[in-house]
Amino acid sequence: MNWVPPTHVERQLYEAGQRGDVHAQLRVLAAAELFIGQARHEVDAEAGIVRWRSARDPMTGAWYRPLFTRGMLPPWHPDWVFHDATLAWAADDDWSDLRLWLAVNPGSPVAVHLRTSPEDRALWRRLHAEAAEHSTDERLTALHTGPLFGPLAFGLACGAHLAVSNGVPWNEVGTVYRGYNSQRRTLRESWGITDHGGWQRETEALLDYSNSPAEPEYALRVREQLRKGIGELPPADLWRETAAGSLQDRGAPPALVAKMEELVRRIMRYEARFRADGLLPEDGWVTTASAYDYGRAVNLARWGLSARYCHPQQAEQTIVHAGALAKAAYSSWESFSAGYTLGRVLRFDDEEYGCFYESALAAHRLLTDDEGSPWRNIPWR
Repeated sequence: MNWVPPTHVERQLYEAGQRGDVHAQLRVLAAAELFIGQARHEVDAEAGIVRWRSARDPMTGAWYRPLFTRGMLPPWHPDWVFHDATLAWAADDDWSDLRLWLAVNPGSPVAVHLRTSPEDRALWRRLHAEAAEHSTDERLTALHTGPLFGPLAFGLACGAHLAVSNGVPWNEVGTVYRGYNSQRRTLRESWGITDHGGWQRETEALLDYSNSPAEPEYALRVREQLRKGIGELPPADLWRETAAGSLQDRGAPPALVAKMEELVRRIMRYEARFRADGLLPEDGWVTTASAYDYGRAVNLARWGLSARYCHPQQAEQTIVHAGALAKAAYSSWESFSAGYTLGRVLRFDDEEYGCFYESALAAHRLLTDDEGSPWRNIPWR
């Protein structure tokens, strides 16, 4: 086979197609992300409406509605966007026109043409429900036609925590991260981003490491200065007293001084948990939590591209820049991951060791253990 399937989904579709196994193709599609294309000006004018238009096959004359798997999406275009869909969603659409087929990836080596009778669509729903029962939240996937080595791939690998958590290819800078409307809603609600200017402002804050609170980095910097001064990791009391005392000497209010003392204790408790869970070696510690901002900068570049708030060149420049900053701040993928996780949990977890910690830990384990992981194949230096 000279054609290279972009992802595991297209590979499975191709193999099932070679066997003539339509049921296997349906099972693949039932578990896959699917997308519907539409002109951007229409979507912007009617944000809550999906206009899924039919097309006619020039060879057979048959009418169909097109769907695409992620790997078969066309190149990024500023005026053409995609809705996310599922096979169950497609089954619930209006198929009263008996001429219509469902065509997945039409005109490609992995094209699948499906009849749309009520019985057929009932099967789609059932297979989708079965796939949902067995789905996993964390997945390491790659776009085989995407960057695998070099500065762009390195930067993308710095954003792999969230790629794994969201189940998207770690190395894609393309048409879709999430569906257009979903992506814009997330950026608006979680980041306050509604246009290119907002995207650029938040991206610059992440690259400047000024999105995250300053106090954790201050505490970590004090420990590093002490370590370099005495030649070893400072005792807990010395670190805590020095960090809090330096703030007091600068005239900080008592509440802030007390907050710094407790922050040092929290960092130490998190690091102890990191060691127990394998995020840090037995004698390891976190030198900086800047990885959390740099890793999110990579993903914000991908999200902005998906929402059409930036162009591919801007996204790629951001990703490469974030990767270079991460490389300068850390010595390995493992130390980067520990810094990312500490930055995340200090901001959101409140020592609950809940989803913010568990998802980062699961991603860390996949990325450090899986032989296909970029962290196993792209050298840090």
